[in-house]
Amino acid sequence: MSDLSSIYTQFPAPKGIDLSNKITCTRCIYDESIPAIKFNSDGACNYCLMIDDLKAQYKTTTAEGEKTLMDTIEQIKKEGKGKKYDCVIGVSGGTDSSYMLHMAIKWGLRPLAVHYDNTWNTAIATENIRKVLGKLNIDLYTIVVNNKESDDIVKSFFKASVTDLDCPTDIALAETLYRAASKFNVKYILEGHSFLTEGVSPLSNSYIDGKYVESVQKEFGTLKLKTFPNMPFWTFMKWILFKRIKKIRPLWYISYSKEDAQELLEKEYDWKYYGGHHLENRMTAMHHSYYNPVKFGVDQRNNTLSAACRSGLMTREQAFLAYQQAPNYDPELLPYFIKRLNLTESEFIEIMNRPKKTYRDYKTYKKTFERLRPMFYLLAKVSLVPMSFYIKYTSKSSI
Repeated sequence: MSDLSSIYTQFPAPKGIDLSNKITCTRCIYDESIPAIKFNSDGACNYCLMIDDLKAQYKTTTAEGEKTLMDTIEQIKKEGKGKKYDCVIGVSGGTDSSYMLHMAIKWGLRPLAVHYDNTWNTAIATENIRKVLGKLNIDLYTIVVNNKESDDIVKSFFKASVTDLDCPTDIALAETLYRAASKFNVKYILEGHSFLTEGVSPLSNSYIDGKYVESVQKEFGTLKLKTFPNMPFWTFMKWILFKRIKKIRPLWYISYSKEDAQELLEKEYDWKYYGGHHLENRMTAMHHSYYNPVKFGVDQRNNTLSAACRSGLMTREQAFLAYQQAPNYDPELLPYFIKRLNLTESEFIEIMNRPKKTYRDYKTYKKTFERLRPMFYLLAKVSLVPMSFYIKYTSKSSI
């Protein structure tokens, strides 16, 4: 392969983003270009206010919040009595999922680790999973998609010209977790998500559902979905209404520092850092550190930087300076992506030059989610769907 000079001429590696000429939130670094953003009279954005609401609802970082979590942990133990596992936890080799495994054992739970292998894992992530599971003596359940099928789906989303390049991985992981829970008669999935550290990704920048995957693959793909664990609507309903599998996000209740978690993991498990949020997988790394910033001007580091501002871990000035720095981009990513998807340089350039689209340009379940908004509110209140799903996916004016 050549040095990709023709590609880098038109689509150079991403640089940092300067927000000095844009209207920004007075509490974080979200700016006027963020989809569906609104500012109140104090200049605070609706995303910050949403985080405030979640913190109040879940009593995050308070004694009351911790007690609620501990009560839930005891309920998980009670319902899992006599079973080999009492919960399942998705693992990627990243910080949050590795820390969740550590804490689950500390809480006295008996988790089954679950991994969806989209065949784009980095060696660091694979080793991290092995080290943590080995020391904690946790079993692993994995679904591996056929790599040709996986690549064909990735190529379809690339051709679709949407920001959701990694949507198939996210929906497949969700389905894999449900399948594992059902297979072993487990009623709880623990997710290592923290709105304190990760913030909020606007829906227009990050949408997933099974019909979306199906419609994009039908239009652009060359292979049928055979080994890919997609989640059609009826399957989603089976998991939450009939199987009654609950999703719990422990980090929504307690204080959590990603830096402290990484320090613990490095000390206890010889765990290795992979360079940044979402960079433990080559596909997610390509998605976040090159594709979205270069094609769409979407640099999702603003999620974590804004979260740091809200939590007082960083001033807005520090966040602005960090955002102006170029993302952590591995120059081997682009040639790997092009070679693996069997693209020529001219094909890559042509696709990158296609008009930008969103999930709204394809068939999805979004309207169905909106019609069933009252039902999903009730399901979110009892943890059968995450509250973030209700907030983001069921509103007609979704953020």
